[in-house]
Amino acid sequence: MNILRCEDITKAYKKNFPVLFHLNLEIPAGRIVGLLGPNGCGKSTLMKLIAGLLQPDSGCIFVGDHPVGEKSKALVSYLPERTYFNPSMRVRDLVRYFSEFYEDFDVSRAEKLLSDLDINPAAALKTLSKGTKEKIQLVLVMSRNAKLYLLDEPIAGVDPAAREYILRTIVNNYNPEASIIITTHLITDVEQVLDDFVFLSYGGQILRSGNAENTRLESGKSLDQLFREVFRC
Repeated sequence: MNILRCEDITKAYKKNFPVLFHLNLEIPAGRIVGLLGPNGCGKSTLMKLIAGLLQPDSGCIFVGDHPVGEKSKALVSYLPERTYFNPSMRVRDLVRYFSEFYEDFDVSRAEKLLSDLDINPAAALKTLSKGTKEKIQLVLVMSRNAKLYLLDEPIAGVDPAAREYILRTIVNNYNPEASIIITTHLITDVEQVLDDFVFLSYGGQILRSGNAENTRLESGKSLDQLFREVFRC
């Protein structure tokens, strides 16, 4: 079963300059997929379209059997590239807010993950570092029992020592019947957890995609090495 289906998606912010152009993509359930490409190739735009924050100029997107809308949004847990929380809120206020807003939110999971990261629930966001705030946002997103997780640059703002824990958190804290899409430019760090990959080019078209392990075995190269070859300046 496909958890995500994108059919002939085109999106342009300026006329005649599409960010995504007739893009077709299918993601089965139970996969962790790296959406990889240079800055400006449409990765974040595609994530926002799937999350229902933007509308395509043409084409259709389905999450499960539902076109993007109220029903599909209930199945999607979205981590944006930038934090958006009110800095005056405390960590425990965010946990309560998410638990009230999302029926599938697991409070005990969120509290455990925050404890593992040594984050004080009583702390005000304005007193915390950018990296800590990004960790909190990831904890909240991964504490939902969603069908599709959209993680836009989940490890970009954290120190290298924390990346392994965050990736382990991603792998161990999602429904195995769900799927995860991760965008990142830190391919070496993230490729260890990927089942599949998609290389997205400028103009929003897929240059290459496939099973991550099979591709490494067939090419004798890491995804990071292949990425550098495909997108060599």
